[in-house]
Amino acid sequence: MTDMILDLGPQTRVVARLAAAVGDEQLSDPTPCPDMAVRNMLGHLLGLTVAFRDAGRKDLGATTDTSPESALPDIDPGWREELPKVLDELAEVWRAPDAWTGMTRAGGVELPGAVAGAVAVDELVIHAWDLAVATGQPYAPDPAALQMSHDFLRAAADEGDRGGGIFGPVVPVPDEAPLLDRAVGLSGRDPGWKRGS
Repeated sequence: MTDMILDLGPQTRVVARLAAAVGDEQLSDPTPCPDMAVRNMLGHLLGLTVAFRDAGRKDLGATTDTSPESALPDIDPGWREELPKVLDELAEVWRAPDAWTGMTRAGGVELPGAVAGAVAVDELVIHAWDLAVATGQPYAPDPAALQMSHDFLRAAADEGDRGGGIFGPVVPVPDEAPLLDRAVGLSGRDPGWKRGS
């Protein structure tokens, strides 16, 4: 999937800033994911961050074996402290070249380390967009993370299986659209989604 080791730190810091700016009154607001309110998106971000941290460590168990579709994620009262902490841990783990090699597991799926790293980056980029648009925040992803996310999503679309069903149908976006809009469209989202739409 990739021969590049990407520093996830710039993107994890973007995610942390977006999450920190979410008001308690916004937690029940809708997101571009129809079944997820903001609180569920934050819970999903927390869960995937832990899962891919452990996948990078090759510390396989409950956190890497549980399907993200097994239950609707949610947050607990300590999420504001926990999320930035595990985001920092995720970035640190994936700075090690060993994280990108060999086999690992995430969401109960066996996959090469390099693919797991690309999936983690994509999750951070796309779900940060979900969170930003749901809460009315500006969003500028880390450019290198955005490029990796787009390339990963483009490859999944070209393969035709849509990542085993984890993505919705591609939303057509003009070739001249910004890279973020094209990545969002490839993920199965409408880049024009607005709160209240």
